[in-house]
Amino acid sequence: MLSLFSNTASRVRHEEDGATAVEYGIMVALIAVVIIVAVTLLGSTVRETFSQVQCSVSGKTWTAATTSGGKGTCA
Repeated sequence: MLSLFSNTASRVRHEEDGATAVEYGIMVALIAVVIIVAVTLLGSTVRETFSQVQCSVSGKTWTAATTSGGKGTCA
C-alpha cells in the first residue's frame, strides 16, 4: 500500500514539472509581447529624446517639431 502511494506521489510530482515548464514558457512569451509593444509605442519618442541629447552634447541648439509627427532639428 505504501509503495502504491509512493509511486503515485512520484508520478504526480513528475507531471507538475512539465506543467511548470509550460507555464514559464507562456510567461516568457507574454513578457516578450509586452516588450515588443512597448518598444513599438515608445520607439519614436525615445529616438527623438536621444537626438535631442546628441544635439545638446555637440553644443548645438535643439528646435522641437511644430507637428506631433514631425522631427525636431539640430542647428
